[in-house]
Amino acid sequence: MIKTEHNNFIHKSLEVLKSDPRFVGVAAAGSYITKEMDEYSDIDLVIAVKPESLDEVMRERMEIAKKMGNLLSAFTGEHVGAPSLLICLYADPLLHVDLKFASIDNIAHRVEDFIILWEIDGQVSSKCKEVEAKYPKPDLQWIEDRFWVWVHYGAGKVGRGELFEAIEFISFLRQNVIGPLILLHKGKQPRGVRKLEFDAPEYIERLKGSIASHDKSSCCKAIDILIDLYKELREAHQFEGLVLRTDAEKAAVDYFRCIADSSSRLIFP
Repeated sequence: MIKTEHNNFIHKSLEVLKSDPRFVGVAAAGSYITKEMDEYSDIDLVIAVKPESLDEVMRERMEIAKKMGNLLSAFTGEHVGAPSLLICLYADPLLHVDLKFASIDNIAHRVEDFIILWEIDGQVSSKCKEVEAKYPKPDLQWIEDRFWVWVHYGAGKVGRGELFEAIEFISFLRQNVIGPLILLHKGKQPRGVRKLEFDAPEYIERLKGSIASHDKSSCCKAIDILIDLYKELREAHQFEGLVLRTDAEKAAVDYFRCIADSSSRLIFP
């Protein structure tokens, strides 16, 4: 069930966008698709633009966003690799809204099948039929090639006592490796650690143990849990031709055990 305040914002936005001849369609993405939108949800709108108008729209998108509601602040999404994305905060009601402007020629390149809210002459629908939506999956070989180097790095930070750096490293592994592999294993989109509490409850206690405090023993325990989880998930996702970096694994784990034994009272098997 879509919340009233979200619906009202979408309705007003459509009125604004329909009146602009540079736009040929609008679609909703994110939790709108699965009907899981609640009071905490963002609104994700994909706005299809005539190719010849795209540059102009990009220059004016802040002004366009202001017409859609009481805009408090907005910035572009270069930090998430999406410079065409405008990330907005609106007031009355307070809503986070992502506006993605895309040429109608490129609208089909998407990570999910969004819901079309409005279009002219079926242009968005037609383009989306040309390309299947595909959410990028973790590349297990890419991860395996790097994971043990990362473990060595993290262990070194613990050994030196750079615990804030170690804590961020542990969070990086959980966000970019363990979380996505768990979600993929559960048949879900591998979006970092999004909704792990709901989609993979059997992993929660172990993941809670991987949340490190500013303490060497805590950091070592967290890294140890993530190593075990990675090896378990690697086995679950293993495919023919996967090259295991066994020498790197042994060297990095041995190094980590030495650091752990010298810097904490944890007993490792």
